[in-house]
Amino acid sequence: MHSKSIQKLIKAFLGLPSVGSRTATRFALHLIKSPNEEVKTFIKAIIEAKENTKLCFFCFNPFESSGEEKLCEICSESRRDRRTICIVEKESDLIAINQLKIYRGLFFILGGTLSPLRKENIKKIRIKELLDRINNPKKYNIEQLEEIIIATNFTSEGEATALYIERVIKSSNIKITRLARGLPKGSELEYIDEETISCSFKDRKEK
Repeated sequence: MHSKSIQKLIKAFLGLPSVGSRTATRFALHLIKSPNEEVKTFIKAIIEAKENTKLCFFCFNPFESSGEEKLCEICSESRRDRRTICIVEKESDLIAINQLKIYRGLFFILGGTLSPLRKENIKKIRIKELLDRINNPKKYNIEQLEEIIIATNFTSEGEATALYIERVIKSSNIKITRLARGLPKGSELEYIDEETISCSFKDRKEK
């Protein structure tokens, strides 16, 4: 049985995405056994990242800012197509798509997904923020949208989220497309190879 302090540390690691009890325990015990200087460096890195990082005003992608910048590097890039938005679940999905350099539009991070059986989770994703960008493009210095690409993952939660998004934005008369079904069912974008994502993106279907 671990001490109360170690249990508290394990609980803190359990709050991280995709971290189970065994991994959380290994993390906690590793830090406990590490030299004090290494632990202090680790803590300092976390604090600095938290203090120097903010969310993009448009897409909610975390970026490092030393001044009054409101937009991340992607959203502030002048050559981006400001008539298209690709909707993703999380930051790692944005990175997976953007690094392919086949898509030159804007992004929007939902910040989560919906469960097919628990619709009350709607408040946990940025639907209101998404609708505001669709209905008030001038507020965000973008053009009238022509296409919205739904790039949620091919999990049950991702599918439920995609269907909900289609329903709430269908009346906007904007072209809605979805990534092609070349991606394996139950897969997440951040773990799929680049060629598969590229083909799925190029062959996206209109809804």
